[in-house]
Amino acid sequence: MPHFIIDCSEGILKQKSPEYIMQVVYDTAKLTKLFAPEEIKVRINPFQHYNTGNKDEDFIHIFANIMEGRNTNQKANLSRQIIKELKTIFPDVLVISMNIRDFEKATYCNKAMV
Repeated sequence: MPHFIIDCSEGILKQKSPEYIMQVVYDTAKLTKLFAPEEIKVRINPFQHYNTGNKDEDFIHIFANIMEGRNTNQKANLSRQIIKELKTIFPDVLVISMNIRDFEKATYCNKAMV
């Protein structure tokens, strides 16, 4: 926990490597000090086929799945910081966005818990 899943157009990966993009998201999340560094997980899903308002434009959207317990200001800051970094790296990409979803502690389970 947390999981940062980056959905993007394939064109994004022609501009920067997936490893670089994932590292930027990881480093930025780590700098917020909301998470233990060893628990931050980042993945990327490039899409060849997509429709962004009937336009052929590159996009990046990040789905952050985090354990409940952070307040709205902390989550808003996390989103702002990650988007700010990506905006710097991809100044010509018009759609860069992120949303955060909370996991419920009561219903979360992983291998170590069983």
